[in-house]
Amino acid sequence: MTYFVTGGTGFIGRNLIDQLLQRKGTVYVLVRRGSSKKFKALSERWGSEAKRVVAVTGDLTKKNLGVRPTQLNDLEGKVKHVFHLAAVYDLSADLASQETVNIDGTRHAMQFADRVKAKCFHHTSSIAAAGLYRGVFREDMFEEAENLDHPYFRTKHQSEGLVRNECPVPFRIYRPAIVVGHSETGEIDKIDGPYYFFKMIQKMRKMLPPWMPTLGLEGGRMNMVPVDYVAKAMDHIAHKPGLNGKCFHLTDPKPRRIGEVLNIFAEAGRAPLMTMRIDSRMFNFVPQVVKQGLNMLPPVRRITGHVLKELGIPRDVLGMVNYPTKFDSRETETALKGSKISLPRLDKYAWVLWDYWERHLDPDLFIDRSLRGQVTGKIVMVTGGSSGIGKATAHMMAKAGAKVLVVARGQEALLETVEEIKDEGGDAVAYRADLSDMDDCDRLVKEVLAEHGHVDVLVNNAGRSIRRSLSLSYDRFHDFTRTMQLNYFGSLKLILGLLPGMEQRRSGQIINISSIGVLSNAPRFSAYVASKAALDAFSRCAAAEFNDTGVAFTTINMPLVRTPMIAPTKMYDNVPTISPDEAAEMVRKAVIFRPQRIATRLGIFSQVLHMLAPKVSEIVMNSAFRMFPDSAAAKGMSGRKDKEAAPSQEQIAFASIMRGIHW
Repeated sequence: MTYFVTGGTGFIGRNLIDQLLQRKGTVYVLVRRGSSKKFKALSERWGSEAKRVVAVTGDLTKKNLGVRPTQLNDLEGKVKHVFHLAAVYDLSADLASQETVNIDGTRHAMQFADRVKAKCFHHTSSIAAAGLYRGVFREDMFEEAENLDHPYFRTKHQSEGLVRNECPVPFRIYRPAIVVGHSETGEIDKIDGPYYFFKMIQKMRKMLPPWMPTLGLEGGRMNMVPVDYVAKAMDHIAHKPGLNGKCFHLTDPKPRRIGEVLNIFAEAGRAPLMTMRIDSRMFNFVPQVVKQGLNMLPPVRRITGHVLKELGIPRDVLGMVNYPTKFDSRETETALKGSKISLPRLDKYAWVLWDYWERHLDPDLFIDRSLRGQVTGKIVMVTGGSSGIGKATAHMMAKAGAKVLVVARGQEALLETVEEIKDEGGDAVAYRADLSDMDDCDRLVKEVLAEHGHVDVLVNNAGRSIRRSLSLSYDRFHDFTRTMQLNYFGSLKLILGLLPGMEQRRSGQIINISSIGVLSNAPRFSAYVASKAALDAFSRCAAAEFNDTGVAFTTINMPLVRTPMIAPTKMYDNVPTISPDEAAEMVRKAVIFRPQRIATRLGIFSQVLHMLAPKVSEIVMNSAFRMFPDSAAAKGMSGRKDKEAAPSQEQIAFASIMRGIHW
């Protein structure tokens, strides 16, 4: 037996060849010149049987598939079955490419079958040939197809029509449903059908515990079949006599609704189930003109586009939520009777599909998550770079290949940091500046732009912290002004100086090192928290203005870090803190993922608690305020030898529970 297969290097094709190789004979495969490497790689799949798979160089878009006349002569009278699987299986593909491949390619495949005097032409169509037919679409139906406006539906319908009306040799037509991965291995080579919703399910798993009930969407029925079932069914039907001229639905006779399908995959992915599902048909009462009007609003379009992009869902897929067609498959069931070929249940193999997707096709696997991939060759300015968080960040950026502009007030420590970076093979430049002096900020910006032209990433880390209760601050207004001068106005000066270049290049990032105290409303830190809160608010406003420019603003609400800044408070020697290197890791995540905010879970919890129960939050903070006294330095006793009392077990326990919050 001799076979000829188009699309043999494709997903369904390679699985069909697996089946054909279990029979005797040679399998010829049409291979484009550009796919020769792909074909050779598949040879390993077939092992010792690969010698029976022969590549025939050709082109689907040319007459007789572009096969050379000498090869056509050699194949004449030898080929019994021509399997035509090559096609565009993509809802988002443009009309021209679909017409060239799906329609012209089918015509050329039929010409080839006639030229080599094949006994049967097996055309792989699709349930898309039915369009959006409302009701049951039988295997003997074709002209009844409805709503074929979409290029994919129309070209699949027209290509099948060519076979029905013009095929010069006996033919059989196969209409597979949405083809998913192999039910035993999970193997699939592209994201399609239900896979578009896997990222949404994965995000739900990361955000919520699996026991939490969630709200979902219900829609039409999603008809899907695993590729191994399609390949086995096609192979069996192709070799069964007396079936020429018929069409076979390789579909699920009892397809599940979308909500049920998503829950099956949610369970497979250990994500929360969508317990309450809203039927999308409920929105049909909204007039179409109102829906169109809403979709024309720029904010609606942009928000929808952003959400779909984040989830990796093409817009066209949303149109399939209320898929209206059911498929009768009695001809297929009759043809397969006695063959032991049956459709496996989705809930039995869904976990295999999920596992393969997460290991091989999850889009996140192909994102460069290395800091080096983000900052190599870029200019990164780090303020407060001679110690603590800034120093750790400067070293980290330089090791990742960035040119680091280290800014600090102290000359000696600044030069020492730059020399350390250079000794490690990094590229760093020292800039001495007092960022509480607005004129010095202007000088710094002017000097940096003159020497480097621009800054790609600004890390506003330099800051001043004051831990002093308000009752000790009545005559210390300067504490508030000097804190605001450095933490807010100094950072703002640098942002306003470097932002025009970022906007012009439509690229850049501002990272502001803020505090967990802004989220928790930490007592004794009113001056410090107010200055950081001002910068946070500015960043949120700026982010809204620059959302479409390629410039990102990221605020890091840093927990308590063991740096020289907290040294005057001796109590901090006995409470949990993070190291400067751990703090730099938060900066690394900011550069890689470019979120608007990075915060610890405790910080987010504190913010939510204050939002939902502000009085409860106030009581917690007041209890902590009374538990932890002002430091000797705050009381003006730093020059004396007495002494702060050692922290009590109660204080240490409370600080451990509220890890990272400033007290």
